[in-house]
Amino acid sequence: MSPRQSFQAQAATRVLITDGAFGTEIQNWKLAEADYAGDLGLSHDQKGNNDILVLTKPEVIESIHRAYFEAGADIAETNTFSANVISQADYGAEHLVRAINVESAKLARRLADEFQARDGRPRFVAGAIGPTNKTLSLSPDVNDPGYREIDFDYLKGVYREQIDALLDGGVDFILIETVFDTLNAKAGVMAAIEAGIALGRDVPVMLSMTLTDLSGRNLSGHTVEAFWHAVRHARPLTIGLNCSFGAEQLRPHVKVLSEICDTLIMVYPNAGLPNELGEYDEMPATTAGLVGEWADAGQVNVLGGCCGSTPAHIKAMAERVKGVAPRKVPVAAVRTRLAGLEPFTMAA
Repeated sequence: MSPRQSFQAQAATRVLITDGAFGTEIQNWKLAEADYAGDLGLSHDQKGNNDILVLTKPEVIESIHRAYFEAGADIAETNTFSANVISQADYGAEHLVRAINVESAKLARRLADEFQARDGRPRFVAGAIGPTNKTLSLSPDVNDPGYREIDFDYLKGVYREQIDALLDGGVDFILIETVFDTLNAKAGVMAAIEAGIALGRDVPVMLSMTLTDLSGRNLSGHTVEAFWHAVRHARPLTIGLNCSFGAEQLRPHVKVLSEICDTLIMVYPNAGLPNELGEYDEMPATTAGLVGEWADAGQVNVLGGCCGSTPAHIKAMAERVKGVAPRKVPVAAVRTRLAGLEPFTMAA
């Protein structure tokens, strides 16, 4: 059974759980710059380069994965959100991109297999790919709206390098997350498709959009329905939302996706909204109660946490949805569906 088939089989029986935030968990270790830098001999200050810890402090990343699996997670997302040449250029660590991704994937794979061996319940590894700090849809220069810092083919190549390394390390899926620019996501999708062709096998893609305002649009201006129309051709294993806001604010947008998408829905919101200090105060029981309402309504297949979430949040979610029936994937009517910033469905 392929990873796609195994995941779909599990999702047909229960609401699955993905893991929570890495950044805030890493912060709890109070690491110094020397901890990040290790003995790699890099010329830039490495403090805050969370991805590189798999090479310099792998025990930190392992402990976080373990905590989430012990809390009840079915999926480990690799700690590779910024493990691409664009983001690593800020740290002078572009040459380490492949090593970071391979080692992160191997670490998550080893722990997933370890926990699966304990109880026989399948555990999965999703290779996490962030949006980078560049955008294909918008100009960074207000005086030159046609200017772009990078082009589509370049970003596709950046993603391809990361995806190839993650697959070599043993991930089951490619998770293109925190999508603020739909065109960036499409570059990632194309890279994943090409990687699968090169390997001669199916490379399932998970897609997760982030909203930048309460109207339900991402930074490139697409509504959640338009985003779905723009990426449905990729046959994503899951589609959904992450980061953005807390669960309360995502409620109407989760409902829309649930009704229109003929694939699994995965949502992992922040633990509420940040306070004046940028910290998250929402307690695990509160977050679990809010996302549990989506499960009760049959709107989700996978739940987890983003910024501010902890193993306690993930444990509370797992307990809250235990025994709740998962969302049934609808059969979509055959229509021509197109996307500008708004969705367009051609009448039959």
